[in-house]
Amino acid sequence: MGVVGSSGRSPPAANSHGRNTLLSSLPVADQQRIIQQCEKQHFASGQVLYEINVPLTHGYFPLSGFASLVAHTDGAAIEVGIVGNEGFVGLQLALGALQSSIRAVCQAPGEFLALPALALRRELESNPAMRALLARFTQGVMTQMSQSMLCNNAHAVDQRLCRWLLAAHDRLGSDELPLTQTFLSQMLGVRRPSVTVAAGMLKKAGFIDYSRGHITVLDRPGLEDGACECYLVIRTEFERLLPHPNSELVSGPTLRR
Repeated sequence: MGVVGSSGRSPPAANSHGRNTLLSSLPVADQQRIIQQCEKQHFASGQVLYEINVPLTHGYFPLSGFASLVAHTDGAAIEVGIVGNEGFVGLQLALGALQSSIRAVCQAPGEFLALPALALRRELESNPAMRALLARFTQGVMTQMSQSMLCNNAHAVDQRLCRWLLAAHDRLGSDELPLTQTFLSQMLGVRRPSVTVAAGMLKKAGFIDYSRGHITVLDRPGLEDGACECYLVIRTEFERLLPHPNSELVSGPTLRR
């Protein structure tokens, strides 16, 4: 399906920066204890949070920006997941693994709370609320990965690009997205000329504008109309699984709705 016109639906309210929704969903006492064990770190675009087959030292609660989970093979890479302030990066630790078969890389710069692996293990052993929350988030990430795999094989590049831009827009809470076409081609698993054509279609439709290394969302309802159903499948699953935050202790945005 190609690009279609705007539905006229109102876009979600804009976010500000500084909150991790997953962490904010825990009881306040749990939040305070976990935050005290974290170090706030700034990651730049392209900076790696953890590498393939290297011991995992930390898990990360993004406060702003977002990370991509990227699978690699000889000469090729494709994004299999995206995690922003709604979630946690480093689920392998929560599942008992000591290293990862995929890379986590920061795609939009921001602040992350880094929780040492040992502290995370102690929390999971003693904190049922934390275990349950990360289990639900894991289910959401599994849905995201499987749906993305289906999407990459079943849908046109322009639809997939709409889906990905919506996911990035949700997590950044800004119409200004620091994304290059080269990066988008790697994340979508297609050649750059294919992204150029798809982005040109979206620009012509008035959904986005772009310049070197920068995309501006002009019409979010238009992107929603242009996207395949995979975007709503993934978003709906996360909204079903994860509770609303119960505290303002970690202040800032939630996943856009």
